[in-house]
Amino acid sequence: MNMWIAQCKAEITRMLRNKYFVFWSLFMPILFYYIFTRVVNTGVADQEAWQAHYLMSMTTFSVMGSSIMSLGIRLVQERTQGWTLYMRITPLSHTAYFFAKMASQTLIHLFSILVIFVAGILLNGVSLTVGVWIMSASWILVASTPFLALGTLVGTMKRVDTASGVSNVIYMVLAVCGGMWMPVEVFPDLMQRIVKWLPSYNFGNGAWEIAAGHVPAGNSIFILIGYSIIFMLVSNYIRRKQEVV
Repeated sequence: MNMWIAQCKAEITRMLRNKYFVFWSLFMPILFYYIFTRVVNTGVADQEAWQAHYLMSMTTFSVMGSSIMSLGIRLVQERTQGWTLYMRITPLSHTAYFFAKMASQTLIHLFSILVIFVAGILLNGVSLTVGVWIMSASWILVASTPFLALGTLVGTMKRVDTASGVSNVIYMVLAVCGGMWMPVEVFPDLMQRIVKWLPSYNFGNGAWEIAAGHVPAGNSIFILIGYSIIFMLVSNYIRRKQEVV
């Protein structure tokens, strides 16, 4: 247990020292939040609802990016640099090492959520009940599972530059099409029907519903569970094939 805790601490420390993480997962979401709530879209009828809605958009945007990019690219780096192989000769089991990564990534997500929520309060005075704050944070933490699984799938790539490029494209496409930058209602009807099957839309939609005083839709929960299972199965399959080779 002590080794597992030490590994978690090491993972968290390394992540917080990563300028890439600080820029994409903290600075950029807060900057976008300021721009889209204080500079543009200031003529929205219900400003309070919009500010709370977009705060959830930027928080899910941050957590999704950290899951796909930070985790995925780090897994590739560790494997290509031989760190994963080195860890196998230590007393820490591979399973414990993997779960230490997932636990530390979850704690990083919690930190990101708290930072962005505080930014929303300071910048726009977003006022939600304690229950809504807790429920939305809990949803974002739990519903990020498919993106963690997607991050492990990105982590099976052979080169860091390939993983970086692919994860960037996936991240941006999911964010834009999932309604995290702009409401999906501005999309054409056909595209609206398509994007509602994306994990990013259902991830964000759950947080938007909670901020509006509702509960996440059942179909969003099932869609996210489905993506989690698919990404995990594919990632495990590829990883096993790589180990055999």
